[in-house]
Amino acid sequence: MKKKLGSLLLAGTLAVSLLFTACSGGSAPAPSAPDAGGGEPAVVASGTIKVGVVNNPPSESGYREANVKDMEAVFSADNGYELKTFYSLKNDEQLQAAQGFITEGVDYLLISAAETTGWDEVLKKAQEAGIKVYLFDRMIDVDESLYEAAVVSDMSAEGDLAVDWLLSQNLPEYNVIHIQGAMGSDAQIGRTGALDAQFASGKMNKVVQQTATWDEAEAKKIVESVINSGDSFNVIYAENDGMAKGAVAALDEAGITHGVDGDVIVMGFDCNKWALRELLAGKWNYDGQCSPFQAQVISDLIQGKTTASSKKIINEEKGFDAKTLTQDDIDTYGLGE
Repeated sequence: MKKKLGSLLLAGTLAVSLLFTACSGGSAPAPSAPDAGGGEPAVVASGTIKVGVVNNPPSESGYREANVKDMEAVFSADNGYELKTFYSLKNDEQLQAAQGFITEGVDYLLISAAETTGWDEVLKKAQEAGIKVYLFDRMIDVDESLYEAAVVSDMSAEGDLAVDWLLSQNLPEYNVIHIQGAMGSDAQIGRTGALDAQFASGKMNKVVQQTATWDEAEAKKIVESVINSGDSFNVIYAENDGMAKGAVAALDEAGITHGVDGDVIVMGFDCNKWALRELLAGKWNYDGQCSPFQAQVISDLIQGKTTASSKKIINEEKGFDAKTLTQDDIDTYGLGE
């Protein structure tokens, strides 16, 4: 499972497309946020512009924790908002919560969907009720007339950037353990697509391709299963940092070396500071950035502080190589502590 590693810093920068102006609506006293059947409880703060946020829970990942904190900080009472939030990894629970916010009469509905499908009817109801919808973090499969704007990462570009880096390593062969995120999510679809293209072309061999639903422990089990099977592999492509961490734990327990001087290339996404430190130490090889900071862009649109010409803002993102990463990169781009 030996590999050849060349040094490369990927600084793939995605073009930023600004959006059109959105204005805040009126407000009225609001009841508590809906019970959506098992998700985490809603948070309500006082304010003048009522915003309902449907999101994945902060426990999903370091990325999501940063994303949730950003949303709650920007859409605060001090900034003129009454914030209601609902967190769940289940699309049906998110849909129910969104419908509840519409019934309550929020002014704006912000959505980071667990899955890309199933949102048409809810967004049509929001539009009929005069509620403006913004997407953040992830796209969904609806007509763009149903939302005001989307502030998102280009997940397909993240996957392309990572796979291009992997191809640049010029390994004699690529035997890949592919650990996927939650199936059907925009992040999973985008980060999977580029790798699937390599599997289809025959340039890379799919040892296993399995979802761990962003979970570290499940990722560890997947890698343990491959190790126990005796199948040869030299790349782990995990679609977030937490799953990469679980994969590495399995390698360590089996005495398999990894990273810059090891037998297995380790790749993650999100750029948590702890993950970038693993990269800097040479224990991982690559980490793809995914920016969690969309709240201020949406707030500026709601309050009429910005104008734009397109429905979509694409976050500027990079990919980092262990051989060229610096402490300054960690300080600048790392999430959390």
